[in-house]
Amino acid sequence: MSELSLLLSTQPVLLYTLVALLGLIVGSFLNVVIHRLPLMLERAWAAECAELRGEPPAAQERFDLLWPPSHCPACERPVRPLENLPVLGWLWLRGRCAGCGTPIPLRYPLIEAGCGLLSLVVVWRFGWSLQTPAALALTWLLLALAVIDLRTFLLPDALTLPGLWAGLALALVPVLVPLRDAVIGAMAGFLVLWSVYHVFRLLTGREGMGRGDFKLLALLGAWLGWAQLPFVLLASAGVGAVIGILLRVAGQLDAGRPLPFGPFLAAAGWIALLWGQELTTAYLRSVGL
Repeated sequence: MSELSLLLSTQPVLLYTLVALLGLIVGSFLNVVIHRLPLMLERAWAAECAELRGEPPAAQERFDLLWPPSHCPACERPVRPLENLPVLGWLWLRGRCAGCGTPIPLRYPLIEAGCGLLSLVVVWRFGWSLQTPAALALTWLLLALAVIDLRTFLLPDALTLPGLWAGLALALVPVLVPLRDAVIGAMAGFLVLWSVYHVFRLLTGREGMGRGDFKLLALLGAWLGWAQLPFVLLASAGVGAVIGILLRVAGQLDAGRPLPFGPFLAAAGWIALLWGQELTTAYLRSVGL
C-alpha cells in the first residue's frame, strides 16, 4: 500500500474533503456537458439533414465541450477563473452575470453541490476501496444523464454507450459484479424495456418511452448485474408513477404530456449501487423468502 493510500485509508476526514472538492469540480464540468452536449447533437443532426438534402454544409464555428471558453450567453462576456469556482462563483456573482446582469440559472450551483454531496455519500458507503472510483464514475454519469433527460428528453448515446462498455470492462476485473452477471444484466436491461416499448406501441399505437431508456437500463445492468434490475425497475416505475400523479393533480403536467423516465431509472440505479443488495434481502425476508 502506498503512503497516499495508507493516509487516505486512515484519515477519513482528509478522504471526505478531497472527494467533496473533486465532486464540486466534476459537477462544474457536468454543467458544461449538460448544457453543451444536446446542442452539439442538434448541430450534428442539422448537418446530417442538410447532407441528405444535398445541401452544402453550413460554416460553423467550433463548438464542443472544451471550446469556446465559458461565457455569458447573453452578452458573451468571458467567465473569469474566480467566477467559475463551483458554487462560490455563483454566490460571489449573486446569481447574475457581472457584465449584463442576466440571471445565472440556479441549476448550476445545485448540480455542483449535488455532485459533491453524492460523491461524499459514495465514499461514506464504500470507503477507500477499489469500488469507490467506479461508484463515483457511475454516480457522475447518472447525474449528467438524469439532468439532460429532464431538460431535453434525451439520453445521448455519447454517454450511455461508453458507460455500458465501461461497466462490462470493469466486470472483467471484477470491480462491482462478475462478468457473467454484467453481461446478462446488460442484455436483460435492454430487452426488458425494448419489449415493454413494442408491446405498448402495439396496444396503443403510441410510443411509451424513448429508446435511450433501453440503453440506460442496459448500462445499469452492466454495472450492477442482472440481480439488481427488478429493484431498479420497480423503484423507478413506482416513484415515476407517484410523481406523475402528483404533478397531474397539481396541474403541473398536462394530459398527454410525457414525463422523462431516465431520471427515475438513474435515481433507482444509484440507490441500487449503494444499498441494492441490502434492500433486496430485506424485501425477500419480509415476504418470507
